[in-house]
Amino acid sequence: MNKKIIVLIVGVLVIGLIGVILLNSKSNDNETLNNNFEERNNNLEKNEDKKVAVIYFSASGTTKSMAEIINKKINSDLIEIVPKEKYTNADLNWNDSNSRTSIECNDASSRPEIANTINVDAYDVIFLGYPIWWGDVPHIILTFMDTYKLDGKTIIPFCTSGGTGIGGSINTLKKYNKNVNWLDGKRLSNESDVDSFLNNLNY
Repeated sequence: MNKKIIVLIVGVLVIGLIGVILLNSKSNDNETLNNNFEERNNNLEKNEDKKVAVIYFSASGTTKSMAEIINKKINSDLIEIVPKEKYTNADLNWNDSNSRTSIECNDASSRPEIANTINVDAYDVIFLGYPIWWGDVPHIILTFMDTYKLDGKTIIPFCTSGGTGIGGSINTLKKYNKNVNWLDGKRLSNESDVDSFLNNLNY
């Protein structure tokens, strides 16, 4: 057989093989994506009989934006923890050891007052959102936990921060109330983070 014809046949076979591999790879990617959406939908259907709230504290608006995205995706109730005394930019200055938040975070007994009343009894599952302050949970979240009976509820923490992870704050929360069913939390920065967070939850 002519060498040119042999080379041509081999080339066609190689191209065909590459096409089959790429097709299978794309099919597997689509299957994985479909499985993720199916799993998330199944979780949502399973949780339809549970009353869910996204409860959050946000001083600068960053945590609020993440809470709103979660709320929109799971169709829950959205509730803000409103401080009796609003935090100013000066209060949030972590470089100032005399700023309000510096003083609060360095005082283990500090419990900033909450202005609004929250009916936690109405909910089985609570997404609890907060910024990370000085590597930990803001003390107004501890005020919330002191104020309301949360025993037996499922609470899913989420936080926002400039880079600090959520692990330290979750340890604080778990020690603060061991009678809550704490699920793994996540630091959120954007909608993609929220999607990943929700897709991996089973509550």
